[in-house]
Amino acid sequence: MDISVVVPLYNEEESLPELEEWIRRVMNENHYSYEIIMVDDGSSDNSWQVIQHLHKKSPLVKGIKFQRNYGKSAALNEGFKVASGDVVITMDADLQDSPDEIPALRKMILEDNFDIVSGWKKKRYDSKLTKNLPSKLFNAATRKASGIYLHDFNCGLKAYKNKVVKSIEVYGEMHRYIPLLAKWSGFKKFGEKVVEHRPRKYGVTKFGWNRFINGFLDLASIMFVGKFRKNPMHFFGSWGTLSFLFGFIVFLYLTISKFFFDQTGMTQRPLFFLALVAMIIGSQLFLAGFLGELISRNGPERNNYQIEDRVN
Repeated sequence: MDISVVVPLYNEEESLPELEEWIRRVMNENHYSYEIIMVDDGSSDNSWQVIQHLHKKSPLVKGIKFQRNYGKSAALNEGFKVASGDVVITMDADLQDSPDEIPALRKMILEDNFDIVSGWKKKRYDSKLTKNLPSKLFNAATRKASGIYLHDFNCGLKAYKNKVVKSIEVYGEMHRYIPLLAKWSGFKKFGEKVVEHRPRKYGVTKFGWNRFINGFLDLASIMFVGKFRKNPMHFFGSWGTLSFLFGFIVFLYLTISKFFFDQTGMTQRPLFFLALVAMIIGSQLFLAGFLGELISRNGPERNNYQIEDRVN
């Protein structure tokens, strides 16, 4: 199969028939074999009934329905599990992403050999105050932290090699950081394409201000997990050792000072409590690293590595 189109959705009953028709037209014009995987994230409207109706009209439309709302990351993760196309395209269901971009995105994956091609909505129709400005700040912070220089991490329109989506697990709010998840899995070629951003035709946006707070928290989480998941002792043990050594050196200084230079009681000096707190924190960090290492070494994925190729 040439292309799998994964469409996460939540309360988008009005736009689904038009989106399916648009995707079908683009695919037929370019003679692609394809599937459309619509993942209903616990909609409270008639989105699932619409998906069922579209499937009856065309078996190329496939559907997954969540029992409740889990979020976009969960929807993408389930869609990725069943996607079988050589190229996997993700797009939102609100018609703000244009299916006309699909041929160019596919070409960049197959001919330019990118692992991921991310859309860049250079011109947007969202509110400048509530979405555009926060998005720019979010993207700048993500570029700085991840070392991946994309303008728009949050764009739902992306193209992937199939092996990329099979190598990552998307959860929480991690759909914003799929390029970073792919980087931690060993993929290095990231492309970007300016794509059309269309005004919303139906309904209202499903995201609020809290997505940016959650996004930054998830960025910190994924940076830590990606780097120290296999060896948490390297993080906790290093900082714990430094903290304990600092406290111990201060404690030695106070002890020597008391017996040879200053007869003031140790407990009457603020440095004593600083040294004590530093040694306690250092011990706790070291212990946290030790426990983390035990959990990591006994985890079911402790020896789960991405293998690119084999011979014989």
